[in-house]
Amino acid sequence: MAYNNALSTYKETRIKTAGQGQLLMMLYDEAVKQLDRALELLELNNSGKKDPGRIELIGKAINKTQDIVTELMVSLNFDQGGDIAKNLFALYTWFNRELMDASIKQDAARIITVRSMLNELRTAWHEIAAKNAVETPDREVVGVNLAG
Repeated sequence: MAYNNALSTYKETRIKTAGQGQLLMMLYDEAVKQLDRALELLELNNSGKKDPGRIELIGKAINKTQDIVTELMVSLNFDQGGDIAKNLFALYTWFNRELMDASIKQDAARIITVRSMLNELRTAWHEIAAKNAVETPDREVVGVNLAG
């Protein structure tokens, strides 16, 4: 029990002390992780007897990803982001629609597509964050407003 409390405290501290770039990476990492979990469970269901408990877990993993995508949507700064923010908003909206359909239809192909695109965005943001950290070491990284 103490281990769980310590882990929870560590995670909370890590989130509270992270910069904007780090928070974005955490969100993308968790989204990809949740979709990997959903795909793993979906594969288990498709390779053997369907388990209603597994179907529920698949839905929960997809719902967590949708929550993360929604958080990414509300963190966009349309004043500073311009067309990029608008395009990301449209893409995130599409992700959530695809994930909803994938959850209903238990469609691995849709999950794989969204996962791949989220991973590409994660890689792009990682490169941007790394570049900003190198170019502006004494300045706070400016980017997506995660506070909403």
